[in-house]
Amino acid sequence: MKAWSHRRYGPPEVLEQVELPMPVPAADEIRVRIRATTVSSADWRLRSLTFPPGFGPLGRLALGVRGPRRPILGSELSGEVEAVGRAVSRFKPGDAVFAFTGIGLGCHAEYRCIAERGPVAHKPQRLDWAQAAALGFGGATMLDFYRRGALRAGERVLVNGASGAVGTAAVQLARHLGAQVTAVCSAANLELVRAIGAHAAIDYAREDFARTGATWDLIVDTVGNAPYPRSRPALAEGGRLLLVLAGLTELLKAPWVGLAGRHKVIAGPAAERAEYIARLAELAAAGAFTPVIDRSYAFADLREAHRYVDSGRKRGNVVVRMDGV
Repeated sequence: MKAWSHRRYGPPEVLEQVELPMPVPAADEIRVRIRATTVSSADWRLRSLTFPPGFGPLGRLALGVRGPRRPILGSELSGEVEAVGRAVSRFKPGDAVFAFTGIGLGCHAEYRCIAERGPVAHKPQRLDWAQAAALGFGGATMLDFYRRGALRAGERVLVNGASGAVGTAAVQLARHLGAQVTAVCSAANLELVRAIGAHAAIDYAREDFARTGATWDLIVDTVGNAPYPRSRPALAEGGRLLLVLAGLTELLKAPWVGLAGRHKVIAGPAAERAEYIARLAELAAAGAFTPVIDRSYAFADLREAHRYVDSGRKRGNVVVRMDGV
């Protein structure tokens, strides 16, 4: 099968298309013929070793000091089940599925084997391959953070960085959960965030949300520029700050904020749970969550997709379609 691999860290040019043996599913696995995958900000960080402040040495140690331990990037896919292991009962050949492999990666390839009880579910019929492929990264991240933040209906939520893959998921899921949503983004994306459910929108170039005098019960920071000292004036009594992207200092300080009792800071990686993928399938089928697609690239042009993600200008998700799909 064809796959994109990288043997060293760096810019998109380190990616090479390679031929690999066809993966064989274990007894409890399915083999998926991938129809679409994504290039996310996580792929950019892993490929280039670009991490939040303080995580550089730790990141390289975890990923591979001399080179990537997992050379095939990509954490999301949609496709068709082509083969199943002898113990598999939930899926059969021909089923349309989507999956979020998380740190397991391996989706920038023509095929991927996934455990039947892993983060994989049947594709909602109302979504095309591209939309289904983009369900997992932003959706699962925000389901986990909203669970940890105990978001309740009627609360006021502000999403800082509302136009990216995680941000657009944060807006839609908060709206579905009954929150009053304010989105912070560039002027060019104000219409987008309103269209996906934001009740109000702030152009960050014209106004600092932390200095408006308004307060929110939950602030979601997907950008990494709204740590507790900045966000504190905008948090209501009992408010929670969700640091989706946090440096090492913010991560270490987070538990101490709650000791004062007024606010709470929640940081650290989102858990990767199969139940989140099942829940996203339900939400997508009901029309409560539809991934925003910015651009679509052919598999042969995957490097170009990486270059666009590297630019920091994407809105929502960047999808890579297999040739002929």
